[in-house]
Amino acid sequence: MGNVVGAVRWTLRAEGAALFIAALCLYANFEFSWLTFAVLFLIPDLSFLGYLINNKVGAIAYNCAHSLVGAILILGLGFFNEVQLLQLLGLIWLAHIGFDRLLGYGLKYQRGFGYTHLGLIGKAKNI
Repeated sequence: MGNVVGAVRWTLRAEGAALFIAALCLYANFEFSWLTFAVLFLIPDLSFLGYLINNKVGAIAYNCAHSLVGAILILGLGFFNEVQLLQLLGLIWLAHIGFDRLLGYGLKYQRGFGYTHLGLIGKAKNI
């Protein structure tokens, strides 16, 4: 569970970096507000509050907020319907996910916050 190591782990982190940079470049290209970016960038991390209930709820909440599916759907809807707010939100969301993946914060297993698809983090790494 969560034992990605070596070159594969670094490739996945590089993908996160690429996603982060691509989202930033697109965001800059559309000339959206960087203040808005700064205010909204950490909003997906509110999903951590699910861990106050238990690990299962926390993992589900975190994974919903950090899966590419929702962010890409929002971004796609924004482009398809020419809704700048959805484009802005989708790009910020993708940037957040990319940044987290770059840092090694992967999708969570229900065993606990430290058990991710990118490997163990935090206290779980020392077990």
